[in-house]
Amino acid sequence: MIEVEELTRRYRSRTGAFRRRAAVVEALRGVSFSVERGELFGLLGPNGAGKTTMIKVLTTLLLPTSGSARVLGFDVRREARRIRGRIGYVFGGDRGLYDRLSALDNLRYFADLYRVPPRTRSARIDSLLELVDLKGRERERVETYSRGMKQRLHIARGLLHDPEILFLDEPTIGLDVVSQKRVREFLRLYNSEHRIVTMLTSHYMQDIEELCDRVIIIDHGKIFFDGPLDSIIDRFSGYKIISLTFQTPGERDFTGLGEELEKTPLSVQLKVPRAKVTETCRQVLAECAVVDISVQELPVEEVIRQLFGEHDASRASAQAALATS
Repeated sequence: MIEVEELTRRYRSRTGAFRRRAAVVEALRGVSFSVERGELFGLLGPNGAGKTTMIKVLTTLLLPTSGSARVLGFDVRREARRIRGRIGYVFGGDRGLYDRLSALDNLRYFADLYRVPPRTRSARIDSLLELVDLKGRERERVETYSRGMKQRLHIARGLLHDPEILFLDEPTIGLDVVSQKRVREFLRLYNSEHRIVTMLTSHYMQDIEELCDRVIIIDHGKIFFDGPLDSIIDRFSGYKIISLTFQTPGERDFTGLGEELEKTPLSVQLKVPRAKVTETCRQVLAECAVVDISVQELPVEEVIRQLFGEHDASRASAQAALATS
C-alpha cells in the first residue's frame, strides 16, 4: 500500500537578521519503510522531526528531493492525480471547513469535489454522520460547533470517498479528554471494519497506545525505530519500577538503590536500572518487612519522554544511546 525508499526532502531558506545567507534544511534524510493493507500505525517524533513533511510527500502535497515513494502502487511524482482520489487526509485544528455552512452542506460540497456518485452520496453522508455522532445536528452551522464536533466532522469529510489510505495529522489536538476518546473510538471502529491503512501522527501518547499496532519513530529526518509499540520499552528503556508495600509505617532510606517516584509511610516506588532490579529486590527484602513487591516496566510515555527530552543535553544523550543499541 505504501513503499518508501531512500526518501529525502530538502528545503532552501535564508537565515540571519542583517547578513542573510542561504541555508539548506534536510527535513527527510534517506527514509525507507513499507506498509501493508489494514495496518494502523503511528509516526512519532519531536517537533521538527519530519513527520508532517513525510505525510505531505505521501499525500502529494510536496515533491521529494530524491528517493522514491509509491502509494497504492503509484509514484508520488508522476502519478499524483491517481493517488489523490483514493486517499483521505485529516488534520487537527479549525482549517478545512466552511463555518458559515451547515455540516450537511459541507459534506455535500466535499462529496462533489471527491466525485462521490450522486446515487450513493446521501446514504454515504448519513452513515458518516451516524458514525461520528453528528446525526441530528447536521443542519446547524459549523460555526456553532464545539471543537470536538468540528474535529469529528473533519473525520467524516476525510472518509467521504471511502479512501483506501487515511492520513491523520494530529487529529485530537486541542480536544478535551472525552472528545479525544470519541475520536479514537470512531477511528478504531472504521479501521477494523474497512481494513484500510491508517497513518497517524500525534503528540498524545494515548492516541498511539490505543490505536496503533506499529510505530515508526523519526528524528532529525531519519527513522531509528520501526516495530510494535511494546518493543520500544524492551529496546530503549534502561529502567524498571519496583513497587513495595511494608508491614509497618516508618521512614526508610533508599539512597543508592534507585530514584523514589512515589512514597508514603507504608509504600514506595523506586525507579531502578534494569541490571540492578534483582539485586535491589534482594537487598530490600533482607532489610525490610515487605508484604508486597512487584516489578513493572516504565510506561511507554515515560520512555518516549526520555528519548525526546526538552533539553539538548537529554536529546544528545538519547541519540548517543540509540547509536550504540
